[in-house]
Amino acid sequence: MIGIGVIGYGYWGPNLVRNFAQVDGAAVVAVCDASQPRLDVVNKLYPAVSTYTSVTEMLANPAVNAVAIATPVTTHFPLAKQSLEAGRHVFVEKPFTKTSAEGEELIAIADERELTLMVDHTFIYTSAVRKIHDLVQAGDLGRLYYYDSVRVNLGLFQSDVSVMWDLAVHDLSIMDYLLGADPVTVSATGVAHVGGQPENMAYITCMFPDNLIAHFHVNWLAPVKVRQTLLCGSEKMVVFDDVDMSEKVKVYDKGVILDEAAEHVYQRHVGYRTGDMWAPRLDNIEALAVETQHFVDCINTGETPLSDGRAGLRVVRILEAAHESMAQRGLPIEVHPMREAH
Repeated sequence: MIGIGVIGYGYWGPNLVRNFAQVDGAAVVAVCDASQPRLDVVNKLYPAVSTYTSVTEMLANPAVNAVAIATPVTTHFPLAKQSLEAGRHVFVEKPFTKTSAEGEELIAIADERELTLMVDHTFIYTSAVRKIHDLVQAGDLGRLYYYDSVRVNLGLFQSDVSVMWDLAVHDLSIMDYLLGADPVTVSATGVAHVGGQPENMAYITCMFPDNLIAHFHVNWLAPVKVRQTLLCGSEKMVVFDDVDMSEKVKVYDKGVILDEAAEHVYQRHVGYRTGDMWAPRLDNIEALAVETQHFVDCINTGETPLSDGRAGLRVVRILEAAHESMAQRGLPIEVHPMREAH
């Protein structure tokens, strides 16, 4: 039985406690938070769970075998490092770290001590994204042309991170999982409409080999909530609408057909294919339940998590390149091929 200690019982922590309390092979044994009123809630809901206001004291509890961190991003690195050095497996909320250097150090510590290090990229564990991944892997979409996503709403303006480090993390992690490839360059533009605060809207573009392009629009200042991704291939197109409660994923048999006949080389014709649309059946399972079970299973089997530290690091490196590009008014920034770096 893996004993789980959760650090942070604010917005996301209660979801982690609830899900880890239900996975097979694990039990929540401790919760740590600086707020005593929040710990009072834990004591009332989970009387068997030990509560702490000190991470050091929680890690001294031998029943804690793994730690889940749900705290502000600036604290991810010191808390994860302390936990790994104390011999605990670590599950950390997105984004993985504040800098790629911090992420690299955590990966090195986890590798050296043979500990599981996993990043909370919740969306790749949704049934919708897993279905799209299956379609891509099976080649049903054909050659991929572009990935285009919009994630906007009238959201909470945050003072410690920009909209890229808050919302775009979700879409970059989905892209990383679905495409399985690293961008060659990253460019970004964005603005802050509140003086002295981080950017609240941004546009990010990732260029891949073979003319594959990915574009992201994230915004905290929009009148409607839009969560839509479009993935276009040579054979089929997919629309993922996370706001649509009945048909989140729609597959369209639509596209263009080029006339490759030699006699038409100087007047190439473009035809259109307009076939059926179908919506695959999706499992109605909470993504965080799948993800927390995956973390515990990886600890027990030694398997590498889908969203391991290196997946988290790839997203952080894209965000760093986007931040650098934004400072230079959208100048494309070359990105080192990350999958070949290890």
